[in-house]
Parts: sequence; C-alpha cells; structure tokens
Amino acid sequence: MLVFKFGGASVKDAEGIINLANVVGKYKSEQLLIVVSAMGKTTNALENLAKAYADQTDDLHDVYEDIKKYHYDILAELFDANDQVFNDVANTFVEIDWMIEDEPHDDFDFIYDQIVSVGELVSTRIVTAYLNKAGLKSQWLDVRGYIHTDNTYREGVVQWDKTCESIQQGIPALLEKGIVVTQGFLGGTSENFTTTLGREGSDYTASIFAACLGAASVTTWKDVPGILNADPKLFEDTVKFDELSYTEAIEMTYYGATVIHPKTIKPLQNAKIPLFVKPFNHPEEAGTIIIESAAHVFEKPVIIIKQSQVLLSLSPKDYSFISEDHLSDIFGRFAKGHVKINMMQTSALSFSICFDHKTESFDKLLADISTDYKAKYNSDLTLITIRHYADNTLKTLTTGKTILLEQISRNTIQVVVK
Repeated sequence: MLVFKFGGASVKDAEGIINLANVVGKYKSEQLLIVVSAMGKTTNALENLAKAYADQTDDLHDVYEDIKKYHYDILAELFDANDQVFNDVANTFVEIDWMIEDEPHDDFDFIYDQIVSVGELVSTRIVTAYLNKAGLKSQWLDVRGYIHTDNTYREGVVQWDKTCESIQQGIPALLEKGIVVTQGFLGGTSENFTTTLGREGSDYTASIFAACLGAASVTTWKDVPGILNADPKLFEDTVKFDELSYTEAIEMTYYGATVIHPKTIKPLQNAKIPLFVKPFNHPEEAGTIIIESAAHVFEKPVIIIKQSQVLLSLSPKDYSFISEDHLSDIFGRFAKGHVKINMMQTSALSFSICFDHKTESFDKLLADISTDYKAKYNSDLTLITIRHYADNTLKTLTTGKTILLEQISRNTIQVVVK
C-alpha cells in the first residue's frame, strides 16, 4: 500500500482539489491512504482566530466568517447546492461555534489546538466528497482515534505503541474497501481532546501511518519539483536533488529546511520506507527520492535561511563561569517552555542561544530565566545555515550584514546576522 500526503498549497482552491483527484486516479490499482493538510493559508487564519478568541477582540466573528466563506466558495465550485458535503462541513465548523460562544478559560495552547485542528477536518471532508464524486471510492477517517498523543498541546508527543496498535487493527480492513482520507497534523488524547503535532506536521502524520502499516512508500506532493538546495522564493539558481540519504534529509530538516517536517524521516528510516517528494502539478516527474543510501552530488551548497530569530545571551548573576549545572538548568527551562534551539555557543562567562521568535513563548521564557541570569538579546535576526559550503559562499551571503554569531564545522557553517 502507498501513503500520499497533500499539503495546503495543493488543495488551496477548487482547481487544486480537481488536480488531486486526477493524481489519485493514476493509482486506482493501489491501496491508498491519503493525508491532507488544511487548505491554503487556513492554518494561519485559524491561528488568528484562536488569538482573537483568547484576547476577545472585536474582529473575532469577522475573522471566523472569512474562514467559513473561503471554504464554502470552494464547495460551491465543486458540488451541487444540495450535496451532503455542505452539511458535513457545517457540522465540522460547529466545533468552533461551541467554543467561541463562551469566554475563554483554558490555557491558550489548548484553545489553539481545538480551533486550529478544524482546518484539517474540513479540508478532508471536502476532498473525500470530491473523490467519491469523481468515481474514486473513498472514506473519511478521523485521525484523532488512531494517532494517540500525550497532553502536550501544540507539540503532541506520539504514543507509538498505542498508535501502531490502533492503526494496525483498524486501517487494513478499511483499505480493502477503498481509499482512506485522513487529516495531517492532528492527534488525540486519552480524554478525547485534540492535539496538534507542530506546524507543518502533516508529513509526520504520513510517516507514522506508513511506518505502522509497512507501506511500500510515502509520497509528499509539493508545489516545488522536489527537494532543492535552497528556497526558490529567495534564490534564482536553485538545483534539485534526484536522491538524498535519510541522514542528509534529517540534517537539512534539523537546520530548518521547510520542505519536510523534521520528525518525518526517522520513522521511515527505521522501517526502510522510501520517501518521494514530487510536484503535484507535474505528477509524472520523478521529484526527489529519500532512501538509505543515495548518490550525493552537491554541485551547489545547501542554503537554509531562517528569519525572525532571537539571539539570547545569558550570564550567571554571580559572575561565575558557565558550568555544566548552568547548562543543564538553561536547557531544562527551554524544554519546559517548548522553545527549540537552532544554534548555541558557550564561552567562559556567557551562553548564547539562537531560536525562532515566537512572542508569547519568548516572553514567558525571558521572564523565567531572568530571575537567575543576566539576559541580553537581539531580535529580528536571520540565521543562515550552509551545508557543503564553498569558500566564497559565506562572504556572498553575508555582504552588507553584521555577523553576531558564527560557527564552522567540517560540513556546515551557521551564522546569525543582522
């Protein structure tokens, strides 16, 4: 059996959903499980809705109505007005209706997951209905009953044994009956609350299903021709990799390459399942394959740009040296705040850490850590990572910028610049 994942860009409009059905139609002879993201920029819009609800802003209902209108406009292009899918979508949005009727009392991360998750639930209702309309027998599956997580909202930790048991018991019989369509990015707790697996987590969902089911392969369909050496929105002369090893793909995602979610690769590597990254507008093209042993030819360096970075420098208030005890304490506070470190460097009297600037989590971390450390920080920075670099690459990328932190290893350069 095969696992396909379609991202938000591939289902952003009616034309995209029609194209999805055309792609799927080429694999009618296969058992197929399809993981679908929220449509277009719906996750961003739902994040704004969650914040508007938590802050009780005046535009709460306007934001919500815009989200619903976007989906109903797509429905109107694909279906007759009396189609059952309109009721299915309306009943799915009810999960938000119930929540925003009351004033917020829960932790924001909990609110976030209950609201933002509706994007995937709605998109999969629409995709399933259209596949059936196109003559591709499909069934909708609520992923929250199969991917089990702990109660870490926004970063749900998958309980692998329970998850694989549920998937292996429930999914094979469904695949015998037709295509299974389910949601990316989501999980469920033992109390039947919704969790999310981290932004862009639909790739990870696909790898979980593939690993538990022993799939022949996973294909993630993107708006790029495959995995490139750099972001084509930022660089004109990018090159595509025909093959990458699991190890190289893990390194690239660790440093921030966004074409694949960082947690995606390891389950597939453990199960020796190849991952294809292919263009959804040109499904006949080969794309990139990620396998155990790949022929690496790095004609150009891999360049990864992460914007909106913070560089935080910490020193003990008693002017003591940075010790292992200090580092253990600092790492513990970052872990507690769910703040991921992108780069770090230690000296005798200070420890510097670069990470994504997410206002709410940063403010909490700074307030906590400032009780025991002197803290200085710069924001609105850029982290540049260059793998398999040439001597002139760094100079080209940093000309006219101030380098605040730099690290060079055998294969990788990282610099934080302003």
